[in-house]
Amino acid sequence: MPKSDVITIDGPAGSGKSTVSRLLAKKTRRFYLDTGAMYRAAALAARRRGIPFSDGNRLGDLCRSLELSFTKGEDPPRIFLGKEDISLEIRSPDMDLLASQVSSVREVREAMTKLQRKMAKGTRLVAEGRDMGTVVFPEAQHKFFLTASFEVRAERRYKERVGRNEPVSREAVKGEMNKRDIQDQTRSLAPLKPAPDAKLIDSTNLEPDEVVSAILEDLKRSHT
Repeated sequence: MPKSDVITIDGPAGSGKSTVSRLLAKKTRRFYLDTGAMYRAAALAARRRGIPFSDGNRLGDLCRSLELSFTKGEDPPRIFLGKEDISLEIRSPDMDLLASQVSSVREVREAMTKLQRKMAKGTRLVAEGRDMGTVVFPEAQHKFFLTASFEVRAERRYKERVGRNEPVSREAVKGEMNKRDIQDQTRSLAPLKPAPDAKLIDSTNLEPDEVVSAILEDLKRSHT
């Protein structure tokens, strides 16, 4: 894939990367690839089939057979497993942790990385996730890593879940986010970290459109 065809945006939960990635994709007329949703879909499929997360071979076979697709022209895009719209089902709190667990399985990451590269082939896209710049698209010319203070990230996630009418407390959200952070950052396979050549953006005190503006300015400078 030509380097100019992909922009990677990585970061922890609550850093704003999903909102920023969607806005950036719209501004630059690119396809938005939500890889986190893909791992959630894999976790959902594994749970439905009763495949233990310790069985890498079966999980790998499952992921290689998954028929995943995203809608185009919708914000946010919906994700389908076969013909089933699973967009809402994969956004439950327990799927946060299950997705992190299944993504630490080597056979799963190998299958999903291959699928993500296949979906990106011949497409100009913004790829959002946790290892886009380090593993999936290491040759991408434009890489960004979003971060924010833990308190701000937890508050964003809390408001997001309250907005979905979930009965949840701030303390519960903080506990779940801390557990997710530890899982993502300490796993031996593709741990969450910035690519050496990624631009770091602290979104603690920034609105999503301000982050997008900063990225667009960086892209403009790189082409001058």
